[in-house]
Amino acid sequence: MSTTESPAATEDDAATEHAAPSEKHKPPTRLVLVRHAVTAHTGPLLSGRMPGIALSEKGVGQAEATAQRLAKLPITTVYASPIERTTQTAQQIAAYHSLDVRPLPGVIEAEYGDWTGGKIADLAKTDEWKVVQVSPSRARFPNGESITEMQARTVAALDEVVARHPNETIVVVSHADPIKSAIAHYSGMHLDLFQRVHVSPASVTVFEFHTYGVIMVKCNDTGGLDDLLPEPESASPNSGAPTTDATAEQVSS
Repeated sequence: MSTTESPAATEDDAATEHAAPSEKHKPPTRLVLVRHAVTAHTGPLLSGRMPGIALSEKGVGQAEATAQRLAKLPITTVYASPIERTTQTAQQIAAYHSLDVRPLPGVIEAEYGDWTGGKIADLAKTDEWKVVQVSPSRARFPNGESITEMQARTVAALDEVVARHPNETIVVVSHADPIKSAIAHYSGMHLDLFQRVHVSPASVTVFEFHTYGVIMVKCNDTGGLDDLLPEPESASPNSGAPTTDATAEQVSS
């Protein structure tokens, strides 16, 4: 009797297994940080929060190139620091996705205080500049904010965006120092080391937020972004499950 029932039981188990479709895997929340493209001030002057500093002709071209690189990604929302150069960069990105740019004050440029509009060459001769470069966690810009304060409000704004858009791809256009401070925070780097990170104009830095942690998959990237495209659902029967190879690829990006 047992020999006749075993095959039937096996067939029933197999039918049940195939009848219940596996739950669709949800993608991580992907945070795409973009530094604004260049202005006439980028390099020689510290623009800070000065109004009326728009993208230069070169910057417009950089922003368009970045927008084209991001055009294939499933971007749902585009945020920007509420300054002309970041908003203009974000508008070109958003246009490819028929989106409006949403202002995000928390990622605005550092408040450089008395240094705003100053020449970099002159500021580099001051004692305060040396502190900013060597021990930024202790630095405060003259009559401005501290770098620690800048990092705290930048991270708070980004955390809120990530919480607001689970399993989505979001773009945030900001500035070099806020982005560098975010890289330091999410990668576990002490703020005193954040000057070792370089963030180029119009570059892309990408973090993926998973249930149990954050992975940096791009940093200061100015090349192709096709490896960020979602995989076709039919690519693999196990495409919804994380694998050791996929994790290795993310870490090495």
